[in-house]
Amino acid sequence: MAEIKLAAQVRTEFGKGAARRTRRANLVPAVIYGHGAESVHVTLPAHELQLALRTANVLIGLEIEGKDALVIPKAVQRNAIKGNIEHVDLLTVKRGEKVNVEIAVHVEGELAPGGNLLEYVQNTLLVEAEATHIPESVTVSIAGLDAGDSILAKDIPLPAGSVLAGDEDAVVLQIVASQAEEPAAEGAEATTTEA
Repeated sequence: MAEIKLAAQVRTEFGKGAARRTRRANLVPAVIYGHGAESVHVTLPAHELQLALRTANVLIGLEIEGKDALVIPKAVQRNAIKGNIEHVDLLTVKRGEKVNVEIAVHVEGELAPGGNLLEYVQNTLLVEAEATHIPESVTVSIAGLDAGDSILAKDIPLPAGSVLAGDEDAVVLQIVASQAEEPAAEGAEATTTEA
């Protein structure tokens, strides 16, 4: 995964008013934490950050007042209506360090014939990987699976350098039989009237 470079500025104003002013200036408030160091409050360019966060678990190289920091996003708060980024929590990482991250689970192949349905029990998988080599996703084959079949976390092949960090017996995908709808009653029952 390529590292994306962003320039950050240290924030000195806090609170709702300061955050609104920051967002109006096309900047996003963020907090950098990790490795037992004191949290650093910064602002990041909104457009560049939005582009960077299109990639899950992106590795970001920040330049903060002449110092470099390597971070990954841990929490992103978005505006519920507009969808723009309102705040980001960033975790400091070091090259060669192992981190736990969630990666997306994708499927390929066709289920066995018969109207079966694929149910995602988990959309992501918790893995441990080196901070500079975090996989974006894993792909699982569902070819030929039938109702009642399931895929456990331990059954999913992980990219080189990654190991499963969550429960290995957790069900990630399962195949269920589609349920037919009950036919509607034909005609109403005749009503009788007393004479």
